[in-house]
Amino acid sequence: MTDSIVLKLNGLSKHFGPVIANDNVSLTLNKGEVLALLGENGAGKTTLMNMLFGHYLPDAGSIEVADEGGVLRPLPLGHPQVALASGVGMVHQHFTLAENISALDNITLGSEPLLSLRRNRRAARRRIEGIMAQSGLSAPLDTPVGRLSVGERQRVEILKALYRNARILVLDEPTAVLTPQEADTLFENIRLMTDEGLSVIFISHKLREVLAFSDRIAVLRHGRKVGEMATSEADEKSIAQMMVGAETPELAGSYLTPGDPVLTMSGVSVAGRSKRDTLTAIDLTVHAHEILGIAGVSGNGQSGLANVIAGLVRPEQGLIKVDGVEIASPTPAKMVRAGVGRIPEDRHHEGIVGAMSVAENMVIERLKDPEVQSYGLLRREDIQDNAERLSKAYDVRGPGVDAPARLLSGGNIQKLILARVFDLSPRLILANQPTRGLDMGAAAEVGKRLLNARARGAGVVLISEDLDELLSLADRIVVIRDGELHEAPGRDREQIGLMMAGEPA
Repeated sequence: MTDSIVLKLNGLSKHFGPVIANDNVSLTLNKGEVLALLGENGAGKTTLMNMLFGHYLPDAGSIEVADEGGVLRPLPLGHPQVALASGVGMVHQHFTLAENISALDNITLGSEPLLSLRRNRRAARRRIEGIMAQSGLSAPLDTPVGRLSVGERQRVEILKALYRNARILVLDEPTAVLTPQEADTLFENIRLMTDEGLSVIFISHKLREVLAFSDRIAVLRHGRKVGEMATSEADEKSIAQMMVGAETPELAGSYLTPGDPVLTMSGVSVAGRSKRDTLTAIDLTVHAHEILGIAGVSGNGQSGLANVIAGLVRPEQGLIKVDGVEIASPTPAKMVRAGVGRIPEDRHHEGIVGAMSVAENMVIERLKDPEVQSYGLLRREDIQDNAERLSKAYDVRGPGVDAPARLLSGGNIQKLILARVFDLSPRLILANQPTRGLDMGAAAEVGKRLLNARARGAGVVLISEDLDELLSLADRIVVIRDGELHEAPGRDREQIGLMMAGEPA
């Protein structure tokens, strides 16, 4: 298939000080092919794509991109505008859209000459409508992006790349916040485009999607390409083994009889500053020995629910009980004392104080405990010993327990938070997107610890946009939509996906 190659990465290497991000990575992409690029966190996937797109200059190696005639030509490195002009488009996991202007203006933004005296919106609209008809992607062009659904915003991002004549499209976690139906529709549309000659590289942690929609799989580990295979010859077990160098454990808890309620919310309402924070007459019960999964498309009230359970927001009305005891005017300190452990959604901004040491962050939620302070003075030696013990038990790696927590990687910050929560054996665990951005091995470890907590008698509220994670771990699933909760009648993926989208299941 050498005559159909549209992209060649030749021996790319990149170092950041002593850290080797990519080591002599070579890769090809064929015309009309969907190539899945897999690897654990820190394996080098993002660095490799950033070199392709011109954000980073490689220390060694070269890149060739086929021109419109199919001839491979060297790509000048370190110039994003040159990459765009050569037909390389990139859609990042976190959308880069201006919410206060229309979809049409977002698509055309930056593609017109700065010195142009007038904009030909009519011609731009005709061209975008032609791209939508050809690709199967559609979006309301005159609607401000802030009023679009997550799936519509994803389509706008892809249309923006296609409007710039992308022939090679890089998608970073393209379905991270989509319902299963939206994800299936997206890949169906991608298939329409690859049939017309578009070539796609997509980065994903969701092996089910990789196996269903890719043609070929390439795997990075520790910055090196450790293998590639035709998707038709792969399965989840073989991919996982290649990614982590060993088999990942199966996560499935045996059935446990639910115990007494550890969390009861009755008629709880919150008038948030936005839809993301609003709750309407929530009734929710979580029992001991139970993991309750909260499914939903991002922005449907998950933040409000998590904030109320954590004590960060006081509800306008309703009742909250932990272990049968009412929590009047809840605060974070009250919820911690009541036995609530919190794994926050934003580990960097809500999970740690970056300027404080790793050791201090390990005890930050219980500074008034006698084990931590005496007569208002911190027990430094005990705090240090505690941090050393937890760092070893939870494999928290970094410059040391005295170093500022901001120096830890995202995965190690998450391990710090897990150590802080699980070491206290809380009665209720609020796990909000606990594996977001984690690799397979780290995600499996989080799941294992949640199942162990459930086994010892804790109740768990697991909020996740990864439906596979919920189906793997949760005993019961509730869908949150527009600040309201709806019990899922079963564990059928399609049915839950329809409920997430607001359609009758």
